[in-house]
Amino acid sequence: MLKIFVGFVIFAALAMFVIMKGGDSLDMSGEKHGADAVHAPAEAASVAASTASGASADASAAK
Repeated sequence: MLKIFVGFVIFAALAMFVIMKGGDSLDMSGEKHGADAVHAPAEAASVAASTASGASADASAAK
């Protein structure tokens, strides 16, 4: 019984540490769908794709 109590105290202390370090930026609302969803990696991929298409257009125009 003592091991369970000690384990709980350690886990609770770790959870409180993570929550305190996260501050205002900690989002505990779970998975998002629709307009609330933020897909930052997809935006970076679209920028990279547009840059690559622009470079290929420049290369074909140089010929």
